[in-house]
Amino acid sequence: MSGKAEYDYIVVGAGSAGCVLANRLSEDPDASVLLLEAGPADRTWKIHMPAALTYNLCDDRYNWHYETEPQPHMNGRRLYWPRGRVLGGSSSLNAMVYVRGHAWDYDRWAKTPGLESWGYAHVLPYFKKAETRAKGGDLYRGGDGPLHVSTGSTSNPLFDAFIQAGIQAGYPFTEDMNGFQQEGFGRMDMTIHRGRRWSAASAYLKPVRSRRNLAVSVNSLAERVLFDRGRAIGVAYRTDGQAIEARARREVILSGGAINSPQLLMLSGVGPADHLRAHAIPVVHDLPGVGRNLQDHLELYVQYACTQPITLYAVENPLTKLRIGIEWFLLRTGWGASAHLEAGAFIRRDESVPHPDLQFHFLPSVVNDHGRKPGDCHAFQVHVGPMRATSVGDIRLRSARSTDHPLLQPNYLSTEQDRLEMRDAVKRARDVFAQAAFDPFRGEEIQPGRNGRTDAEIDAFVRARADSAYHPCGTCRMGTDPTAVVDGSLRVHGLDGLRVVDASIMPDIVSGNLNAPVIMIAEKAADIIRGRAPLAPLDAPVYRPSDRARAR
Repeated sequence: MSGKAEYDYIVVGAGSAGCVLANRLSEDPDASVLLLEAGPADRTWKIHMPAALTYNLCDDRYNWHYETEPQPHMNGRRLYWPRGRVLGGSSSLNAMVYVRGHAWDYDRWAKTPGLESWGYAHVLPYFKKAETRAKGGDLYRGGDGPLHVSTGSTSNPLFDAFIQAGIQAGYPFTEDMNGFQQEGFGRMDMTIHRGRRWSAASAYLKPVRSRRNLAVSVNSLAERVLFDRGRAIGVAYRTDGQAIEARARREVILSGGAINSPQLLMLSGVGPADHLRAHAIPVVHDLPGVGRNLQDHLELYVQYACTQPITLYAVENPLTKLRIGIEWFLLRTGWGASAHLEAGAFIRRDESVPHPDLQFHFLPSVVNDHGRKPGDCHAFQVHVGPMRATSVGDIRLRSARSTDHPLLQPNYLSTEQDRLEMRDAVKRARDVFAQAAFDPFRGEEIQPGRNGRTDAEIDAFVRARADSAYHPCGTCRMGTDPTAVVDGSLRVHGLDGLRVVDASIMPDIVSGNLNAPVIMIAEKAADIIRGRAPLAPLDAPVYRPSDRARAR
């Protein structure tokens, strides 16, 4: 390795976690950091204009453009999995919805021996540290962090109709889904600041790019981690056709996400030994859990025609698009300044469920095929899906080439419980749309439609139309048992100088979108890596369903 560039830390992946780590680790002027990103810089208005998000979901310039293997319980369909391949990672492509998950998700993690420091009281300070909320900080919310978060305020009457309909259907109202009470209908938080997408790159990376101890290399695909006698000592990567090796004096940190991190481990000889040998990869360390425990949120869209011309279908007019674009470029205001997923809900399917297990995102428009097929009329929809599915899959190598996408098998709808929850999700969405608040707006149901009434018909609709909510996680699971990949400090079991910090370390999926939890994980990991004392736990009360019963 002599003559190779050396750094204290090498971080692989400049997504939500990698941007946080690059910032926090380079705060120490005595520590040098190399941040590797397989994709390009984020220099395009299509990333920074919130309303333009579907452009990037369909553009492989900034997107890994993954597809799953055929799903046996979903008519053999291959499902599309867009993932960010650009500075900011998926935070530069996502719908900018800021959801932390439920407090009890983290308390569930903490019940595993060795993970006691991942309970809600321990992670809440890191959520707060990351955040600046436009409404100000409080016991639950941050007031001076890098990540700007704002609550939806667009005046489209359909947002208020959705919230009111949920209350009419018997669900509670919540003022803040990320505070005391997740459960209920209300306005959603978004990572949008002054009319621009506030990605992890905008929040954490751009403010510190001038630091002399931070090097950022884009268009740089990591091919393998380098080892010497059980210790990670560097990374081999390729940029602009050139093969390069960089050495890490302290640690190599993988932050490629739930797909790329286990793939890179396996390409480097760390993973299930038999699988590695099948691809003629020398085994560095037999770690059977790498790539296992793949979890995701599955969702579908329940759509209705709108009887009033107040939806985003109006934007299909080229002159209207031009006007919206001009306003956004000049003022960062107007319809271009929102992703329009400003209202939503978390509900429980029945009283036996301790905390919400269904999530709603409402949109005053219709989206088909990931935004690749526009709607043909004024309409609205709700994205609805279960939060804690029981189907589990895995990721395996397609080949020993780093440029080949791995085999993604989420195994959706493989359990009767998951099929029941998806069926119930459709029924709950229909019940909300049937409330009086939608009487001035509700037209004919577009989907499932008239042929989706019986349980068998709804199940057929789910198999044919459900899709990923883009939340893969769990493939380098944190824990202490033989199938865990990292410990509670995110160190890879059985190896030195190597950690994983991203959504892949989640023991199980959280009840909500993943961007906010990943940023929290990286904030907490940065203190662990630097050997700093953790932030003091916060004992914040959490809403229980009995609270509402007592208030009645």
